Amino acid sequence: MAAPKKTMRAFQYDKYGGGAEGLKPVEVPVPSPKKGEVLLKLEAASINPIDWKIQKGMVRPFLPWKFPFIPVGDMSGEVVELGSGVTDLKPGDKVISISFPTGGGLAEYAVAPASLTVARPPEVSAAEGASLPTAASTALQQLKAAGVRSFDGGSSNAGGPKNVLVTAASGGVGHYAVQLAKLAGLHVTATCGARNLGFVAGLGADEVLDYKTPEGAAMRSPSGARYDAVIHCATGTPWPAFAPVLAEKAIVVDVTPGVAAAARSFLQKVTLAKQRLVPLVLIPKKEEMEWLAEMTRQGKLKTVIDSRFPLSRAREAWAKSIEGHATGKIVVEMGGEE
Repeated sequence: MAAPKKTMRAFQYDKYGGGAEGLKPVEVPVPSPKKGEVLLKLEAASINPIDWKIQKGMVRPFLPWKFPFIPVGDMSGEVVELGSGVTDLKPGDKVISISFPTGGGLAEYAVAPASLTVARPPEVSAAEGASLPTAASTALQQLKAAGVRSFDGGSSNAGGPKNVLVTAASGGVGHYAVQLAKLAGLHVTATCGARNLGFVAGLGADEVLDYKTPEGAAMRSPSGARYDAVIHCATGTPWPAFAPVLAEKAIVVDVTPGVAAAARSFLQKVTLAKQRLVPLVLIPKKEEMEWLAEMTRQGKLKTVIDSRFPLSRAREAWAKSIEGHATGKIVVEMGGEE
């Protein structure tokens, strides 16, 4: 295998704000893996909303740790060098990894923690692999937080949710959540925009609502079912909007919580409320990433890619993510046509 180059192409930003134009193309030294890390020659990276929210300063002063910063944590590629202490990977391995919050994915090479780097099966493309770590793991952890214990469609979910609502079901997290909920044997109602109704139905949703219609805005199930769980991937929905459609005992797992949501969650916890809002912050787990890759290999979990861009057009990919309304995932490919 060829040794890595001394320098690499990358996109970075050097201050908060600026959007896509704030991303600057640079030639920088190839990073070296430290203890417990691997150096990857990247094949693909996928952009998530958290990437540009960090750039906007929505988690300042915590992230990024320093400027300039090469963003994006979800990546796939080939191991080219091992840091000290790494024994379960070797150069030449095709892998999927998440490097968050240190990022580095909008580049030809990146370092990633070996503890969150898993094998990419040959049946899973680099673009599919790079799409999984944040979005699919978030959907999986939302369903687990809602009480789902098994994804084999059997009886092991007895006592867990039966009717689930997935909001923003055509997006990166939502399109995985619909599929995983069906693998768990749940009845799925989903909301999305009118142009994606057929797409979401094709993912397996039992009922699909256009969120701009009165029924969709109210999130009312056409069958009249009340939801035991809500996998909430949309933004800007106040808690009172959920109350009329929830079962007596229900949980809303929110991946876009604000301060008000966190406060409400705390209040509900101390008052032992039966209807609860649970903010979810992703904690990536290697075993979950391996399972998601295996489900993809088996064809049970499909990644829908909205658009692909070569590294040279990373700004366009960034702008498309900020714009919203992507159907599935937005991917940057390092080996593609420029």
